[in-house]
Amino acid sequence: MSKNVIESQVLKTIAPNNAQAQIIQTAAKDFISELKKNIKDAEVILGGSVAKGTFLSYKSDIDVFVRFNYNQYKDQSSKISAILGSALKKSFPKEKIEKVHGSRDYFQIQKDNFDFEVVPILFIEKATDAINITDISPLHSVWINKQKKSIKDQIRLTKQFAKAQGFYGAESFISGFSGYALEILTVNYKSFHQLLEAATKWKKKQVIDIENYHQGKDIFMEIDISKLNSPLIVVDPVDKYRNVTAALQIEKWQKFKKAAKQYIKAPNFSFFENQLISKEFATKFAKEKKRNLIYFEIKAVKGKRDVVGCKILKSIEHLKTKLEGFQIKESDWQWEPGIPARVYITTSKSMLPEETIKKGPPVKMTDAAKNFKLKNKKHQIIEKEGHLHAIVPVVTRGLEANVKQILKNKYITEKIAKIIELEVITK
Repeated sequence: MSKNVIESQVLKTIAPNNAQAQIIQTAAKDFISELKKNIKDAEVILGGSVAKGTFLSYKSDIDVFVRFNYNQYKDQSSKISAILGSALKKSFPKEKIEKVHGSRDYFQIQKDNFDFEVVPILFIEKATDAINITDISPLHSVWINKQKKSIKDQIRLTKQFAKAQGFYGAESFISGFSGYALEILTVNYKSFHQLLEAATKWKKKQVIDIENYHQGKDIFMEIDISKLNSPLIVVDPVDKYRNVTAALQIEKWQKFKKAAKQYIKAPNFSFFENQLISKEFATKFAKEKKRNLIYFEIKAVKGKRDVVGCKILKSIEHLKTKLEGFQIKESDWQWEPGIPARVYITTSKSMLPEETIKKGPPVKMTDAAKNFKLKNKKHQIIEKEGHLHAIVPVVTRGLEANVKQILKNKYITEKIAKIIELEVITK
């Protein structure tokens, strides 16, 4: 089946029809109308992909921005969160309102089967006036809406592809591509498919500067070097000093390039289908790869999505570090608030050797060498390349026993609520 047919069929699923668009627009309109009644000296507007018209048919969250007068609040912008919080309580007395702490506090509220994120910002006309990064957000919508309408379906294809392939999201526990970054990239290359073609050829530190702000100049002299550590640099079309992909990690960049190459070579619907990690999926995958499998589910602690996600990620990375002796191969995990995190790790080894060699200090460091010998007096000590080494018997050798032991480690138990399910399958 040709890519054009596939993409056309996918769009029928992910592009909202008139009824779906009407439902989300009505919910947003009603929410904004209610909030406006209880907030003065501020403008309540729609934001995010709903305002841009680039949202997917199954979208369940809506961004709302409340813009306060710049001159009045620029020197006391922290106050606008308190003002907004009070207005939300008056507008929605029956709904649970959750304050999310950040560089400027914002709010989350569920209403009419949608998750509303309500963000206080200052009304600015140019990015250089921003006090907080969120102040710029409405300018993103303006820029996207200046583009050809036909590009919006192409953006939808890009977003769905990124979601299904696991590199969508700029949160620190994902470190992938934000929705806005994917929008800019699709506009830059004029279509989803041309973006994929370009992605296969991206070099490290590739610069995408759609408005040509830095044409003929060295961007590394123009923008703060700390913002240019990402493998791909996408200059914000409304803020020439911002790299939209500053949070992008090389693994997600490589994932994009690899998925793009595979799709171009053999396009099929599976590239757009959200692959949910499950025990069945992980078991089948490990069997096909002839690997040992560790599969477990985590109940997350409560808290801000990004913070909780980082705690889960750190727990998984800690486990992987401790299991390095088993030669870890593939691993992946998924999590969304309200559902358990699902994790799988595959290894090529299921048993550690009977002994391990622990490297000690240089022989010439007499005091350190003496202490090392005392601490390891029950073990055989050898000299190798000018250092002392202790030959230490491995007490816990099996994969499953090690996993269970590590998951009880305080470093992990402090970051998660509990392990719901654990299964270790060895070859």
